[in-house]
Amino acid sequence: MDQLSPPDLAVNMLREVIVSLVRRDGPALSAHQLAVYLTCYLTDGHHTVRGLAAELKVSKSVITRSLDKLGEMDLSRRIPDPADRRSVLVERTAAGWKLLDELRAIVTGTARGARAAAG
Repeated sequence: MDQLSPPDLAVNMLREVIVSLVRRDGPALSAHQLAVYLTCYLTDGHHTVRGLAAELKVSKSVITRSLDKLGEMDLSRRIPDPADRRSVLVERTAAGWKLLDELRAIVTGTARGARAAAG
């Protein structure tokens, strides 16, 4: 088998991670939902719809729909901001932290496999 170029190797690793996510039991996340989820769990601080929309450079409605689905899957919940009752904060959940642990394991395994294949 021909060796993959670094960009192709990175894309192939992404494919393997996504395939692993598809095969596992648990919530199926769209690209939008995964981007919102990972931003909330991997970046410090409080997250709001407005802040997430600005950070991801998408509309607030995209964030709202993603948060609706993440809430249905118990991966996040929205709570009123105690400092500004007009604003809503995104709260992380135990199920969300568990999914992050699973994602870390999947990505770590995929990276190990890519390193082993590269020789």
